[in-house]
Amino acid sequence: MSRKILVTSALPYANGSIHLGHLVEYIQTDIWVRYQKMQGNECHYVCADDTHGTPIMLRAEKEGITPEQLIDRVWHEHKADFDGFHVEFDHYGSTNSNETREFAERIYLRLRDEARLIEKRSIEQFYDPVKQMFLPDRFIKGECPKCHAKDQYGDNCEACGATYAPTELINPYSAVSGAQPERRNSDHYFFRLSDPRCQEFLRGWTTSGSLQPEAANKMQEWLGGEGENKLSDWDISRDAPYFGFKIPGTEDKYFYVWLDAPVGYMGSFRQLCSLPSPAGGRGAGGEGVPIDFDAFWDKEKAAQEKTELYHFIGKDILYFHALFWPAMLQNAGFRTPTKLFAHGFLTVNGEKMSKSRGTFITAKSYIDHIKNTEYLRYYYAAKLNGTMEDTDLNLDDFVTKVNSDLVGKYINIVSRCASILNKYFSGVVLAENPQALVASRGYSMIAYGSDEEIKELFESREFGKATREIMRLVDLINQRIDQDKPWNIAKDPSKHAELHLLISDCINAFRIITYYMAPILPETARRVAELLTLPYPLKWVDLDRPITQINPYQHLMIRLDPKLIEAMVAANQESLKPMPESHSQQRHAEHQQHAIAPVAETISIDDFSKVDLRVAKIVNAEHVEGAEKLLKLTLDIGEAQPRTVFAGIKSAYDPEKLKGRMTVMVANLAPRKMKFGLSEGMVLAASGEAPGLFILSPDEGAQPGMRIK
Repeated sequence: MSRKILVTSALPYANGSIHLGHLVEYIQTDIWVRYQKMQGNECHYVCADDTHGTPIMLRAEKEGITPEQLIDRVWHEHKADFDGFHVEFDHYGSTNSNETREFAERIYLRLRDEARLIEKRSIEQFYDPVKQMFLPDRFIKGECPKCHAKDQYGDNCEACGATYAPTELINPYSAVSGAQPERRNSDHYFFRLSDPRCQEFLRGWTTSGSLQPEAANKMQEWLGGEGENKLSDWDISRDAPYFGFKIPGTEDKYFYVWLDAPVGYMGSFRQLCSLPSPAGGRGAGGEGVPIDFDAFWDKEKAAQEKTELYHFIGKDILYFHALFWPAMLQNAGFRTPTKLFAHGFLTVNGEKMSKSRGTFITAKSYIDHIKNTEYLRYYYAAKLNGTMEDTDLNLDDFVTKVNSDLVGKYINIVSRCASILNKYFSGVVLAENPQALVASRGYSMIAYGSDEEIKELFESREFGKATREIMRLVDLINQRIDQDKPWNIAKDPSKHAELHLLISDCINAFRIITYYMAPILPETARRVAELLTLPYPLKWVDLDRPITQINPYQHLMIRLDPKLIEAMVAANQESLKPMPESHSQQRHAEHQQHAIAPVAETISIDDFSKVDLRVAKIVNAEHVEGAEKLLKLTLDIGEAQPRTVFAGIKSAYDPEKLKGRMTVMVANLAPRKMKFGLSEGMVLAASGEAPGLFILSPDEGAQPGMRIK
């Protein structure tokens, strides 16, 4: 029975080029979608540019164009890059669409009026008096309050890694205008993610099998243990001026980009459903058959129709997709994802992508220099699995693997056999039958042998295992060819009947291998289909469909010249230039390059020994009146008097649930006079690109005052 599947990839932000890090996700998704379509399933693949937010507004202003003009230009650039890598969306849209606006407003109003999960609060923010706008944290700079490094962002220091509130910066200034920001209050709208209904639902959903095991474990860390409530309410609004959708019933409040970004999945799919002849009609529904939007998104109808919804995402945006997004959908009456498939980051030559080394490579640069994008599709497939592990692109190994596997093994089969078939038998292929298979030593039998295993591996996204199994079959076929030496048999006219049988079987084996390869190498599969006179696109059900004639052979693939790699790397080094401030504000898909802060400069053991880290017991924790991000902690480290520390962890922790907890603090940090009192140390906490702060806790048995060495 045909499945009904909707698939999405994370939306690339319309503020930068597609690079090789992004393509890990889109190639992975495209392979899976192509496999599903080969199985005859009704599978629709949609995506869109993520187009809203302050960075878009400021970049457009800097370029002297409107935001709409900017996002239109970038849309065409992104689409050209995806087309170049054969990423075949059934529809590629934009979040700046009427459809996305409609669904964002509908979700918001249902959350506000029916679920009662929207709340308005006044918060204090920095305001740029020159640009006349409230400043997001990343648009405020100043001196780090911890290490005193200059020109650090308003949420964390790139020099020492400390996190803090923008109001803690020393001598803050606007990164937009350079003006000294003012503190002003503004009403904001919050989605009450801390509500018990959200907590209860998310505990169930995140352990229901919708997430990979490692992702589910991470969600439990963020949710806390049973009875805990570690989630904070989510600010879903931004103040004007802002490029985005206005919140219904307001004049100067806009949806925060992360609210309407995932709604873009719905908007893009709605546009696909509205097309007169849906691109997705290649599925079981047939060309021209309308797609029922509600069957994929309405909670009740989706259950009735047994439709499936899959999101492919980078692990850096797991927080939004596994907590905010399903909680929004559930409480607004929509279906939740069947599964989230999170993948890791891309490294190049074992290291983070680097502009200085020329390994921060754009999709266009690859296309311009290497031309054949299926090389990279194959290499990524050979590395990918169903986990969140990072993927490494080793450029030397890339050249070796492409030339060995694709040219030296896979294409080698047909290049050896097709010329013999055309020369001696006018391209006529003998009908495939059991007697022929046995008589010809069974090249095709080898290829058929792994059909079910390869299907299971594609379904579970174990593409690396699938390619290894395919290459095992290719090796066996090439070994048989080497043993049988058809070029020697061809010299004896009396053995031409045997030769015809053998070569026909070899061609059929290559045909079967091509079916296996088709999701990974779609363009090569199309050209092979022309050569072997096969109907295209290939369908798995036709795996044993015999062929009777091939066309004259033409080269299908050439070896990859290492000099092309060298030229591409050199070109990316030569193109280095300072990026405008607004270009650096990158998120989600375009930030699937490492989402961790770079490792700081190496220090000696003597330097480290100067930092006195102590186990501390949180005796008391309380809110600080007038402070947006601070909690006041009273810490016992075994001294006669407990210490007071102001920590910027209000967004992550309920003070009541911190009382009695053990943590780690820097005990010999110079006391710092703050607006709210004297802070006598620093509590250690971890953070990344995704929202969330996580204070450190020692193992059970550690006592207040113990030194950490």
